[in-house]
Amino acid sequence: MFRTVEEFLNEWNVETQTTMKVLQQLTDASLSQQIAPEHYKLGELAWHIAHSIPVFAQQIGLETISLGDYRNTPEEASTIVEGYEQSNNSFVEVIKSSFNDEALSEVRNVFGRDSSNANTLRFLIQHQAHHRGQMTVLMRQAGLVVPGVYGPSREEWAAMQAQG
Repeated sequence: MFRTVEEFLNEWNVETQTTMKVLQQLTDASLSQQIAPEHYKLGELAWHIAHSIPVFAQQIGLETISLGDYRNTPEEASTIVEGYEQSNNSFVEVIKSSFNDEALSEVRNVFGRDSSNANTLRFLIQHQAHHRGQMTVLMRQAGLVVPGVYGPSREEWAAMQAQG
């Protein structure tokens, strides 16, 4: 659990940089990749991650920018990256200006259950990591190079081995 807003922001910064590495590998053509019919497409997962930031912020009483209707997934990968950046920047600014360490221990009803704000922020990070993992599978299927997330990717590992 986070004890300070600074602790959260430090971890959040690392996670958002990692998410950006993944998002920046997307191509317009890859956005339609899906594992099976009726499942999320790669672009839908990416857009969902961007959209989830203001949803989680709202759950802890913070208002950030809106990206509009989450069902309107952009057809351009660059638009998804821009949306994620806008969503994240708005969220970080609101956290810095409107949230304090004491607010982390406040308990709210979040998605139908009681949760401290600190636990909700932890869930936001886990939610993002979960969908990022799903995205990397779809990225491989779409023929994209997957960047390392919590360690080197296969391609990064091979390059490190080649350097010897």
